[in-house]
Amino acid sequence: MKQIGISMPLPPPAPDHTVDGAFFAREAERLGFESIWVAEHVTAPAVVTKSKSTFFVDGQVPGFPDPLIVLARASASTSNVKLGTSVLLIPEHHPVRLAKALATLDLFSGGRLVLGIGAGWLEEEGEIMGVDFPHRWSQAKEAVLALKELWTGEQVEFHGKYYDFPPVRCLPRPAQRPHPPVLLGGVAPNVLKRVVAYGEGWAPERITAEELKERLKELWELARQAGRDPADLQISIHGKEADPDLVSSYLEAGAQRVVVGCPIVTQEREALEHLERIAKTILPLAQRS
Repeated sequence: MKQIGISMPLPPPAPDHTVDGAFFAREAERLGFESIWVAEHVTAPAVVTKSKSTFFVDGQVPGFPDPLIVLARASASTSNVKLGTSVLLIPEHHPVRLAKALATLDLFSGGRLVLGIGAGWLEEEGEIMGVDFPHRWSQAKEAVLALKELWTGEQVEFHGKYYDFPPVRCLPRPAQRPHPPVLLGGVAPNVLKRVVAYGEGWAPERITAEELKERLKELWELARQAGRDPADLQISIHGKEADPDLVSSYLEAGAQRVVVGCPIVTQEREALEHLERIAKTILPLAQRS
């Protein structure tokens, strides 16, 4: 069955008010959205000279609440809606600390976490957070492998280029077995090989429906060559406008889930208005696909 998710609205760089994840998730669940998604930037560099993006608002990075705290609030106010990161910048976190936080969230939400990960595009932020930016996807792979070992092993030690720790126990365990699904973001040439090697799905953003259709053919073939069932991989398209024709095109191209964006707002009343409009125009598309 096809699904429609919704992204949490981002506040401006200097917000008067940030929409509470508990409120947003509760209303999204009531309206019938399958999932809510929260983005991450750990910090907002005051001076950005190396990175260029239309994502900036008035030349600044929008103010990002901590995604795991937002999702924890969302979890406590809901019972069914899935809780996703889109995306968590995984090289900016130590896997031992992150494994516990994610496992705790998955446990207390009843197994609703979907971990979308990326390696980051904002070079200044990565440098501040200790990321080997030119090789950030190698660092991301190490982090994912360490997370999965921590979630599934009894006593885990890890000795890699970026992360090295002696035998430890990671408790509590996540509710999902063997662990929450890890979806890799990005559209780089190597992303599909990464998905097959250490992911449970793909969560691209900057891709057209036609490009998706072609790249899924490649992904299915890579999966079969690796002995993986293509049906086990989640395909989740992110960052799309709430346009019925656009969303339909992705569902028809092979996406299992399309996550539409909510505009930048500062008040919960505004967020609810957008949620209700999007629910009315977009949610019926999942039933038709």
